[in-house]
Amino acid sequence: MAMNIAVTLLLVPPLLGGMALAEPIHRACPNGSMNATQYSEGQHTASGAPFRPDGLTAAHKRLPFGTRVRVTNPGTGASTIVIINDRGPYTRGRDIDLSRGAARAIGLVDIGLVCAEIL
Repeated sequence: MAMNIAVTLLLVPPLLGGMALAEPIHRACPNGSMNATQYSEGQHTASGAPFRPDGLTAAHKRLPFGTRVRVTNPGTGASTIVIINDRGPYTRGRDIDLSRGAARAIGLVDIGLVCAEIL
C-alpha cells in the first residue's frame, strides 16, 4: 500500500503542469514562542493610541509599551515586527494578541503558536 501512495505522489506534479506542492515548514523557535490570537475590536489602546486593526501592533500583559517584537509563523516562516501598544490577552493560555494586520502579515488565521523575539 505504501508503494501505491508513493507512485501516486510522483505522478501528481506532472498532472499539475510541473507545479510543486509545498508542505508547511515547521521550524523550531530559537528565541521562544508565544500563543497568539488576533483581535480587531476597540477604539483606543491601553497606551492611549488609537487602535488601528490593520496596523502592525500587538497587546501583551507585561512588555512595556513601545517594545518591538519580531513574530514569526513557524509553519510558513513569514515574519513581521509589531509594536506593543495595548494590554492583553486576558484569555488563559494566550500570550500575545496581534492586530488583524500583523496576523495577516504572517498568515495567522485565528489562534496559533508564533516564534517571538524581543528586539
